Amino acid sequence: MKLYNTMSKKKEEFLPLEEGKVKMYVCGPTVYNYIHIGNARPMIVFDTVRRYFEYKGYEVNFVSNFTDVDDKIIKKANEEGVTAEEISKRYIEECKKDMAAMNVKPATKNPLATEEIGGMIDMIQTLIEKGYAYEKNGTVYFHTRNFEGYGKLSHKNLDDLQSGGRSLLVSGADEKEDALDFVLWKPKKEGEPAWTSPWGEGRPGWHIECSEMSKKYLGEQIDIHAGGEDLVFPHHENEIAQSEAANGKEFAKYWMHNGFLNIDNRKMSKSLGNFFTVREISEKYDLQVLRFFMLSAHYRSPLNFSADLMEAAKNGLDRIVTAASNLKFLHENANTQEMTEKEKELFASTEKYVRQFEAAMEDDFNTADAISAIFELVKFINTQTSGENSKEFLEKLLERLVKLTDVLGILVEQEEQMLDADIEALIEERQLARKEKNFARADEIRNDLLAKGIVLEDTREGVKWKRA
Repeated sequence: MKLYNTMSKKKEEFLPLEEGKVKMYVCGPTVYNYIHIGNARPMIVFDTVRRYFEYKGYEVNFVSNFTDVDDKIIKKANEEGVTAEEISKRYIEECKKDMAAMNVKPATKNPLATEEIGGMIDMIQTLIEKGYAYEKNGTVYFHTRNFEGYGKLSHKNLDDLQSGGRSLLVSGADEKEDALDFVLWKPKKEGEPAWTSPWGEGRPGWHIECSEMSKKYLGEQIDIHAGGEDLVFPHHENEIAQSEAANGKEFAKYWMHNGFLNIDNRKMSKSLGNFFTVREISEKYDLQVLRFFMLSAHYRSPLNFSADLMEAAKNGLDRIVTAASNLKFLHENANTQEMTEKEKELFASTEKYVRQFEAAMEDDFNTADAISAIFELVKFINTQTSGENSKEFLEKLLERLVKLTDVLGILVEQEEQMLDADIEALIEERQLARKEKNFARADEIRNDLLAKGIVLEDTREGVKWKRA
């Protein structure tokens, strides 16, 4: 399996740190509003990468954070006259609903920045002790020039950055020893949430959050760090500097970044009036269409979003879903059970579509070519099946189609809605798990229900639920 490593600027053979396991960290959204379709692209892309690793038998520890303390969250909270925590909690829940509707699997862990402050403080202290950071009037800065490899991911030279003007520099106060130094800890401002630290009350800088959360839940070294192309510099560059300076070892073996998303060939922005949330898209399309659209291009390519392209994605998805539906209908009405020799030969011939699919995915997760292989299988199904076929032949073809589409997170078989009684039983089990302090099981039940479109709300009156 080969994947493109932003660090080396070339495709590399994937060799895990530990046999049969993948440790993967994906930068999650800042939760101050509904997620937009730009946020959706990395969620869908790297969920698909995870699914392919699992399809190949790897055990994937997939960690994706929520940035729940940030200037934008504080601004929104002040506008509404509520706490920053209230804003972040609200939009984490809304984000999880959208992710479930896009069939994005729940992460192994979704750490929250506000719950990991202690670890961030410890990492900052380590950086100060090692001579990589310094404090000025309650602000702690990372001394960029003291880290020898700075710029190796973004392929930016420190001197070029220095002469490149403020556009390339990481913002901060004038107390820095060097204009390129970035903030690890910032002092409290009036009306902002704050935590106690050795440097006074304040909160962490954005970059240190991911370094600490990745280390806590995946260890000092990970296989894959991923996110949008916009995070290469400064966010991921700064993560590398902090993590490697603090831990003294290579942070991530492979760096994966998805390309930008444009709207009608223009950059998405509120000022242009072409800014769409996932929730808005869901009012016009099933979010499976959005997922299919996102995977119809290679993840590293720029992707253009338009009404025409979404219609094309809808039609393409319909072709696959219709083929699955026809197979189910034929299967239910088939007269014979076991495959004939001719059917065995025909089924064996579909192995080539599986090989095409896997070859595409093994080549830097080329989902566009993987979809082409699925369309070839659909064409075969449409031309080689009829009411004369055996149940076994039709069943095996459906299984093959479902297995491949599942890697892409595309649902071709609509699950029957969960019965109210089943939901209530799981909620009862969750309540018991919480009572017994088995929070892992309680979270698992909540996530499983969310994946099935059932949203839980813990209230004073008890647990309320609704279908998303």
